[in-house]
Amino acid sequence: MSVRILALVGSLRAGSHNRQLAEAAVKLAPEGAEVELFEGLAEIPFYNEDIDVEGNVPAAAARLREAAGRADAFLLFSPEYNGTIPAVLKNAIDWLSRPYGAGAFTGKPVAVVGTAYGQFGGVWAQDDARKAVGIAGGTVLEDVKLSIPGSVVRFAETHPVDDAEVAAQLTEVVSRLHTQVGEVTAA
Repeated sequence: MSVRILALVGSLRAGSHNRQLAEAAVKLAPEGAEVELFEGLAEIPFYNEDIDVEGNVPAAAARLREAAGRADAFLLFSPEYNGTIPAVLKNAIDWLSRPYGAGAFTGKPVAVVGTAYGQFGGVWAQDDARKAVGIAGGTVLEDVKLSIPGSVVRFAETHPVDDAEVAAQLTEVVSRLHTQVGEVTAA
């Protein structure tokens, strides 16, 4: 069974280390798993029920929902902005939490990982993302965590895919998502 994992990156910066981490996840996905890196979070307007009207949903938000609808699981990459989740990632979670009770996350496995400059690797933001996506209906894999500190130094000259320790840990995260989808499907 092929498992589709949608990756959402909470940083819009072209050289983002979290984006590089997501690119590594795409390359390191085990056989039977496909990680799709969603492009276009910057184009999605802030969530507003007035514009979330069937048949008139903004095109960028509709594309996100379509990609999420095809996904079997989600892998969120969150840096830490001022001690919490970046607005762009929170906005994506908000769009995917609707319609209420039947959003794209409902019943699907979700893992949250990331890297940040600080000594804790963005753990506060990742915890906030887990909370938000859990409330949005996702089945958060609470024991699957990867917070990589010191991103500016650690990845200054090395892409995460070429960091053996990070590659092994990231491969384990994707494998755990893959396994969890199989368990949910079998249940």
